[in-house]
Amino acid sequence: MSGTSLDGVDGVLIDFAARPARVLASHGLPLPPGLRAELLALNASGADELHRAAVAAHQLTLVYAEVVRALLGASGLEASAVRAIGAHGQTVRHHPPGAWLRGRRVDAQDPGFPPYTLQLNQPALLAELGGIAVVADFRSRDIAAGGQGAPLVPAFHREVFGQAGSSVAVVNIGGIANVTALTSDGRVLGLDTGPGNMLLDLWCARHTGARYDRGGAWGASGRADPALLARLLAEPYFALQGIKSTGRDLFHADWLQRQLQGFEALAPADVQATLVELTARSIAQALRDLPWGEAELSELLVCGGGACNDALMAALRRELAPCPVLTTAERGWPVDLVEAAAFAWLAWQALEGRPGNLSAVTGAAGPRILGAIYPA
Repeated sequence: MSGTSLDGVDGVLIDFAARPARVLASHGLPLPPGLRAELLALNASGADELHRAAVAAHQLTLVYAEVVRALLGASGLEASAVRAIGAHGQTVRHHPPGAWLRGRRVDAQDPGFPPYTLQLNQPALLAELGGIAVVADFRSRDIAAGGQGAPLVPAFHREVFGQAGSSVAVVNIGGIANVTALTSDGRVLGLDTGPGNMLLDLWCARHTGARYDRGGAWGASGRADPALLARLLAEPYFALQGIKSTGRDLFHADWLQRQLQGFEALAPADVQATLVELTARSIAQALRDLPWGEAELSELLVCGGGACNDALMAALRRELAPCPVLTTAERGWPVDLVEAAAFAWLAWQALEGRPGNLSAVTGAAGPRILGAIYPA
C-alpha cells in the first residue's frame, strides 16, 4: 500500500486461512524523493502527463517488487506459496460522483466530467517481477456501479475489529482520514472525514524541512487559532451528510493558501496546531453525525500515520471524551499495517469471487467483486 501521504510503501504478508488471520511478515520502504515529488506533482495538471505518469508508475512498481522480495525473504516462503499480491497503486485523481471539482459537479450523465478514479500502477509488470498473481484496480468497479470508490477498508475493519453487542469506530489517519462505524446492531457505516496528515505534512515540510512532524512535537508547541479553525471548518465538504469521499483533488496546497489569507501574522507552529485541531474536529464531528441509533460509541481505534502523532491523539481524546481512544496496536494490529492488510484482504475476496465493497458505505448500486486479476 502506498497512500495519500506519499510517505512510503507498506507491505504485509498474511495468512487469511488462519483464524484469526495471521501476519507472517511486514516490510516498509520510503519512496525515493524524486518519485515522491513526481507523484505529488501528478496530482495536478501539467505538461507531458501521460508519459510522466507511465514512468512514475513503472518506478513505483519497482518499489512494490522490492517490498515483495523483502516479505518473501523475511517469511522464508517461495513465491509459489503466495496466492496473490493486492496492489492498490498510487491515487493521483479521485473524482467520485457528486463531488464539486474545478467548479463543476462530477456527474455520470455529464460526458465532459464523468466520475472516475485513477491509481498509477503497473500490475502486469509486478506479476512478471514477482512471479505471483496480482490483484489491482480495486476502486473502478465501485465507481462504475455509482459508488464513491472509497472508503474500501470498512469491510475489512468489520472482519477484524467488530465486537458483538458493541459500537466501535475505526479511523485510519493517512493523508486523508476515513472512519468506519461498526454499530452494535451489525450495521457498517463509513466515509472520508477530510484531511488527515496531508496538510500537516505539507505545512511541516514547508517550514521545518522535515517530511512530517515526528510525534506531533512541533504542532504541540503552537496554539490553535479559533478564527482560522472556524474558516477551515467552513469548507462545504465538512457539512456534507451521508456518503462522501475526498482526496488531494480538494485538499491541497492552494486550498490551504486560500484559507490562510488574512492570517499571515500567525506563527507557523500556531498554524500547525490549528491543522491538528482541524483533523481531530472533523473526525469527531463525522462520528457524531453518523446514525448510530440508540447505542453509544464504545471505543475509537486509530491506525495510520496519525496514530503516531501524540498531539493529534491528544486532540481526539479531548474531542471524544469520555470515549476511550486507542490505537489498533492495542487490538493486535500495528497501526502501519492495517491499510496494507485491508488491500491484501480485498485481493483475497476477489480471488474467492466475493464482494469487497459495502454499498451502504460507498453508495454503489450493490455489492461488487473489486479488482482486476493479473495471473502470475
